Amino acid sequence: MIDLTKLTIKQARSGLDGKTFSSLELTKSFFDKIKDADKKINAYISLTEGLALKQAEDADKMIARGEASILTGIPCAIKDNMMVEGEKCTAGSKFLADYTAPYDATVIKKLKDRGAVILGKTNMDEFAMGSSCEKSAFFPTKNPRDLDYVPGGSSGGSAAAVASDMCVFALGSDTGGSIRQPASFCGVTGLKPTYGTVSRYGLIAYASSLDQIGPFAKNSEDCKIIFNEIKGRDKMDSTSMDVMTHADDFNIKNLKIGLPKEYFGKGLDKEVERSVKDAIAFYEKQGAQIQEISLPHTPYALACYYIIAPAEASANLARFDGIRYGEMVAPEKTDDLIDFYLQNRSIGFGQEVKKRIMLGTYTLSAGYYDAYYKKALKVRTLIKKDFDKAYEQVDVIMGPTSPCLPFKIGEKMDDPLAMYLADIYTVSVNLAGLPGISIPIAEVNGLPVGLQIIAPTLEENRLFDIAESFEKNYN
Repeated sequence: MIDLTKLTIKQARSGLDGKTFSSLELTKSFFDKIKDADKKINAYISLTEGLALKQAEDADKMIARGEASILTGIPCAIKDNMMVEGEKCTAGSKFLADYTAPYDATVIKKLKDRGAVILGKTNMDEFAMGSSCEKSAFFPTKNPRDLDYVPGGSSGGSAAAVASDMCVFALGSDTGGSIRQPASFCGVTGLKPTYGTVSRYGLIAYASSLDQIGPFAKNSEDCKIIFNEIKGRDKMDSTSMDVMTHADDFNIKNLKIGLPKEYFGKGLDKEVERSVKDAIAFYEKQGAQIQEISLPHTPYALACYYIIAPAEASANLARFDGIRYGEMVAPEKTDDLIDFYLQNRSIGFGQEVKKRIMLGTYTLSAGYYDAYYKKALKVRTLIKKDFDKAYEQVDVIMGPTSPCLPFKIGEKMDDPLAMYLADIYTVSVNLAGLPGISIPIAEVNGLPVGLQIIAPTLEENRLFDIAESFEKNYN
């Protein structure tokens, strides 16, 4: 008997349209899987079972009427920093433990309009600040490939849900690698689209100039389907844009691949390097041209990111004070309003969030703005120019998604720098606003390795073609 939880979007679509099974049957099979497997993995913060079963019934009616879109009746999971009207939206924080979303995020509205089925909200590092999914206020998520290891972060719950067949696809958000890095750690495909191609309306903001919503899926074809369904201009997000779809004229023999020397130096795990170079050798055997390039400002990217992102976070998270948003957790008796705010935010936020708010407030303060924040913005421009110059010579850039294999739960909790370094190859893509995809290419001792492919602005189709070529032809 077919295991319905292992189907891709296209396979599920075929089965639904052919009346092999109904959306209600498909949805119930996922809830059965979740209730069994998620006791160990902890991918979900909350399930939206009532909503999902109603959506599945409606989807079956749409299919019967011949009104189905490609996503009608397909069960998915949503990172818990995106609003789903009437459902909890915690952002992985104690502060929002009982917050109910009053409206749908634009991406959720699009999924609902297309008849997708929302199974639940997935776990994440608090306010998307973390690289391991250990910084959730509720519980850590475990890597489905080995429960002793982290799934990556901050979208670790979404990656783990896809990897363990607890949904067909999932949405995550990527501020500095939070889709690509967990996709690499869990052995699934994850896309960080070009900045502005997917509306951020209804996403709880971390760093507004870096945040981008994107999909996790079992393969690049599914990522392409989801991206095409959620992309586009939105009047509720002034940074969003119309996305022109380029014609598919992909030929691997015409492909020029750039390998940044900065991505293959000190700090890269030898087994990860070997796996990535084997994958790149596959493209070379298929006729692609491989060329070493330089992105000279890469060494400054992490420092630049950890000035800009916390600065934006300190402003975005100012609203969480226990009055406007969030739980009123401070004792009833406080000396004054300032004391009330201090106690509320001290109790409500976790250590990592408080650390980044303080760092951001410091770098924006008088006397330090020019020395840190303004300088970081200039470095960001130089990083973007590095990529622009590289794309004059090559079509895409390849390298490791992460410098290391998944690490054990608790292994880097006391070493924040080691944790931050897990994103060293991904943050530049956010700073430059480029699209990037991580695809699974190998396993080392049962742990997945991801290849990151980075394309010029709005060239998502190029990423999908190149990824699909690997999936179909690599032995």
